Amino acid sequence: MTAPKPSVVPGHIAFIPDGNRRWAKQQGLPTLEGHKAGMDVLDGIARAAFDRGVKCISAYAFSTENWKRTEEEVSYLMALYLRYAKGQLKKAMSDNIRICVSGSRDQLKPKLRATIAELEEKTRNNTSGTINICLNYGGQEEIVTAVRKIIGEGTPPSDVTEGLIKSHLYTADIPAPDLIVRTSGEQRLSNFLLWDSAYSELMFVDKNWPDFDESELGRVLDEYANRQRRFGA
Repeated sequence: MTAPKPSVVPGHIAFIPDGNRRWAKQQGLPTLEGHKAGMDVLDGIARAAFDRGVKCISAYAFSTENWKRTEEEVSYLMALYLRYAKGQLKKAMSDNIRICVSGSRDQLKPKLRATIAELEEKTRNNTSGTINICLNYGGQEEIVTAVRKIIGEGTPPSDVTEGLIKSHLYTADIPAPDLIVRTSGEQRLSNFLLWDSAYSELMFVDKNWPDFDESELGRVLDEYANRQRRFGA
């Protein structure tokens, strides 16, 4: 049965899905197993959110700083993202869901880049919801890249606007998040969606990401519905 929709629903929720490794340790599992559990949760939470009226879900999957992790962990994560992308080719089409990836692809292996490109192209016109995977993503790097593109186009300084910068971001065709949720009790953005988060509501949840379930999603949506967004007014 489809869950009831709250009276005020965020169009776009961006998640910082923190706590995968801590969850694995608590369960007595190898650390890397937490990442797989977290990816499985993302799929379910995205679809549950779409059922409740949310239009877009973003997830901070791998930051530009995450390359500093061990070679074993980075290799595991990249293989996990490749399996996810391959698995979504059929599933997203069946569910009418659009998948897109935000971030620099320069450091990604050719097979992963090609699979991402195919996934984005095939799901481009799907309309039941958008899952935006932020992969090799950094908010500061995103802004620098956008500014370099604008300069390279020869744009006069007087013509540079907020809208122009937005149009050159990785998230150019994705609306700014109404709500950013970070799990595991940490309370910072960690270089996530720095431009787009200017007026986002922020929520910090104590649960580790693999323990974030539909009931927790419901509590988040209920709290959002009770907030007043003033946008400086």
